[in-house]
Amino acid sequence: MATGNLAVSIKGVGKSYRIAHNQVSHFTLAEAVVHRILHPRSNVSRETFWALRDVSFDVSEGEVVGIVGRNGAGKSTLLKVLSRITPPSEGEVKLYGHVGSLLEVGTGFHPELTGRENIFLNGAILGMRRAEIQKQFDAIVDFAGVEKFIDTPCKRYSSGMYVRLAFAVAAHLRSEIMIVDEVLAVGDAEFQKKCLGKMHDVASSGRTVLFVSHHMQAVRLLCTRGVVLRRGGITYDGEVQGAINAYLASFASEEIADINPDLRPGSGEFRFARVWCDQGVYGPADEKVIRFTIKHKKNRIGRMFIRAHIFDEMGFEVVRCDGRLTGGWFEDSEEIDGALILRTPWLKPGDYRVEFMLGSAGVIDKFENATFIHVSPVIPYPFSAPENEAIGGVTFADFEWDASTLVDHEGRAVAV
Repeated sequence: MATGNLAVSIKGVGKSYRIAHNQVSHFTLAEAVVHRILHPRSNVSRETFWALRDVSFDVSEGEVVGIVGRNGAGKSTLLKVLSRITPPSEGEVKLYGHVGSLLEVGTGFHPELTGRENIFLNGAILGMRRAEIQKQFDAIVDFAGVEKFIDTPCKRYSSGMYVRLAFAVAAHLRSEIMIVDEVLAVGDAEFQKKCLGKMHDVASSGRTVLFVSHHMQAVRLLCTRGVVLRRGGITYDGEVQGAINAYLASFASEEIADINPDLRPGSGEFRFARVWCDQGVYGPADEKVIRFTIKHKKNRIGRMFIRAHIFDEMGFEVVRCDGRLTGGWFEDSEEIDGALILRTPWLKPGDYRVEFMLGSAGVIDKFENATFIHVSPVIPYPFSAPENEAIGGVTFADFEWDASTLVDHEGRAVAV
């Protein structure tokens, strides 16, 4: 329970959706009428799915709360309820102050309006006066780096320009409550660094922030409290490190989405049947081989590609291997067996989570918890050094020093 003046109060919030099964799609009214005449007894079964259930917690003014959880846990649904984009099916939400939201790229932007017009439109939606928006206008444009295109309709912006401007508006306008969903997952490394710096400034300014991210290092740096969601409910609410530990521990336990492939995200024409490493523990410099089997489920789609994401224990994405970069396309068949062979970088000792994604025009299958790479605590170099020299950095590297005056660890000259 939060203390001090309340900024957000959430009491027994639930959000349900009706999911239709065995539904036949119709493109015209005539098709729907003909189908009803020919199949008068056909019924569509419906299921009630609770994306959130009995969620309750309070947030005090000035708190920075990190909301974490696996894909499908209900994080984005909760933020949409808080942003009044969708109403809760049960319970109530009270917000004490203006709310600024950045839920996805370009949320609230009108594609036909220019960047300038969208800044003023978003500010007005947030309840800001024109003078307040004008005061922050130059800072917003400078941060977004879109000065040259500020009077261009946003429909002509790239996705990177869109998200830069959207984040700049949400971060600079003076809303008392800021809601941010995975903004650090979008954009290049330089922009992500700017976002993290701006988020730190926002968090230090006394504003209330609800921050959803899979980036545990960002959660640790920015947040003063952590909430963990799992299957639409709260499993932890307390210290940030405790929330991070609870989130990371969730990957060690089996979940239904991993047991039943049909429940994973994606269109489902093909599914990963199995993903595994060819040995239990690797040395840091060892070649890592991750094998997979893909099985056909429905329809045919032609060529597909596979993308792998490798995350460390803090949720930092260490490596991304996109098959399109190396021409690694697969022709569809009843079963596909293959392997990802990772030679560099040299992974540091620890456990790494591997996420596989199968794609074509869109996502076919997303296997979030595909397998784990276990790396032994062996330093892959011939000589030792102080421990702090070995733990710095994200990965080890295959390197050597080369100079005419190079000597070994006993001071003897080394021939080069």
